[in-house]
Amino acid sequence: MSEDKDLELAELEQDLPEPVAEKKRQGALRTGYTTGTTATAATKAALIALTTGKPVEQVTVSLPKNRTANLKVAWTKIEPEKVTCAAIKDGGDDPDVTHGAEICSTVSFSQNKGEINIDAGVGVGRVTKPGLGLEIGRPAINSTPMKMLRQAVSEVDLQERGVDVVISVPNGQEIAKKTDNPRLGILGGISILGTTGIVLPYSTASFAASIRQSLDVALAMGADTAVLTTGGRSEDFAKVLFKLPDHCFVQMGDFSGYSIKQCADKKMKKAVIAGFIGKLTKMAMGIKQTHVKGSHVDMDFLARLALQCNAPQAVIDEIKQANTARHAGEIIAKHNISGFYDIICKNVYDQMTKHSSGRLELDIIMFDFDGRIQARYP
Repeated sequence: MSEDKDLELAELEQDLPEPVAEKKRQGALRTGYTTGTTATAATKAALIALTTGKPVEQVTVSLPKNRTANLKVAWTKIEPEKVTCAAIKDGGDDPDVTHGAEICSTVSFSQNKGEINIDAGVGVGRVTKPGLGLEIGRPAINSTPMKMLRQAVSEVDLQERGVDVVISVPNGQEIAKKTDNPRLGILGGISILGTTGIVLPYSTASFAASIRQSLDVALAMGADTAVLTTGGRSEDFAKVLFKLPDHCFVQMGDFSGYSIKQCADKKMKKAVIAGFIGKLTKMAMGIKQTHVKGSHVDMDFLARLALQCNAPQAVIDEIKQANTARHAGEIIAKHNISGFYDIICKNVYDQMTKHSSGRLELDIIMFDFDGRIQARYP
């Protein structure tokens, strides 16, 4: 490994906890399950006990993309009209503050035939600000976990009875103080998250190695273009747009600067960067490592971009008070300000050109959350 690469990895790994770093060196990193999967397991176990009167020690739950997982049940409390079960969040070797958290689900039959009502209890946050893709006042349970919870209900024979499900995390309020939830306006606890149901261990160096290896495979297969995405969802949208072999698609996660430099160093001809407004805004700001805990979107930066689009002062002031980049985009859409997303993509292009020393042909694409192209540069 070259001295330059050693320095790059040292910079990327500076926040990696030592226990994870040691396991990384031993090649023993372990995957885990999301809070969404854990809540789903507690819910399914509680439903089984509610319908049979008998607790279970473990359950099989359905994950996205036709996968399943077997999780242990920590404890079960059966009461006359409700059942509560708990499962322990096992994040594997991912250094996440929710690792080890007790996630509970209390279920009871309702009077509404066939209706499934899912709500938040103690320690699960509620949304109080816009820009998160969740309705204000509703539980901070993202769409994929919500689908998983509903799937779990459908897998238990309730004989067409309705059911109320309440997800709670006894220590959730304390855990949430270590997250960005309070800043984002998610109050009262943690969020129930997960897009795949599985937690991949957050090892910066192994992620970086994976990016390099993916690019090496693409080159070995004769590809000259890499489509760099920020995650699975943006990759799915990019695959609809670009009819390229799978080996051309590389999930760069938060490591945009590193990934684009690797593309240039490995003499790729072209790199496509595809993502959503949040990550692309950070790239436009010049942030090379876009992990949410290590960087924040500067609303003044977005306000300046809106000014370039001749937005009225009232809109600019509103953007300065926005909660997230997504929220700023909603404000832009509400006031029909044109050119805003194009300027973000242009700034990403300029920053990535700098990171790659101008050695790559670049294509920057911003998707909306339904997969439509909001902007593209050049």
